[in-house]
Amino acid sequence: MDIFEAIAARRSVRKYKKGAQIPKGDIEKLLDAAMHAPSAVNSRPWEFYCSDKEEYKNALMAAHPASKMLETASWAIVVCARPESQPRHNFWQQDCAAAVENILLAARGLGYGTCWCGCYPAQPRTDDVKRAIGCESVPVAIVAVGVPDEDPPAKGYYDPDRAHFI
Repeated sequence: MDIFEAIAARRSVRKYKKGAQIPKGDIEKLLDAAMHAPSAVNSRPWEFYCSDKEEYKNALMAAHPASKMLETASWAIVVCARPESQPRHNFWQQDCAAAVENILLAARGLGYGTCWCGCYPAQPRTDDVKRAIGCESVPVAIVAVGVPDEDPPAKGYYDPDRAHFI
């Protein structure tokens, strides 16, 4: 699948084939894609907490009210920021968002579905997710990854009225 096909085919999937196995090697490919995202002064202000364990996904669902799709997803990837890695800049939110988008597109390219659940800056959600995974960094997003059990229609499209050529 080329990149334009992956972009057009990407959807927020909320129903997955429960029990579908995704090899750890494929998750590592998603993380490799994430770590190829651009970041301010190449600071790479991210770290990733990944699990296919039910107890971990249950803790995340308890911490994040919009993450119920983790009940059937094969994996949860929590994208976290390390703001201290950018002492002169404050672009870690954008940098981590770019990493999330790379995960979404790479997963689509591998045939998996994903759903992006934002954490930061919503409170108490951010702190609740932080406690659920036991990290010191800032949870920016949870990405559910699985084998899709639905095919949602496209919601995005090119709107020429929103493109301004100046």
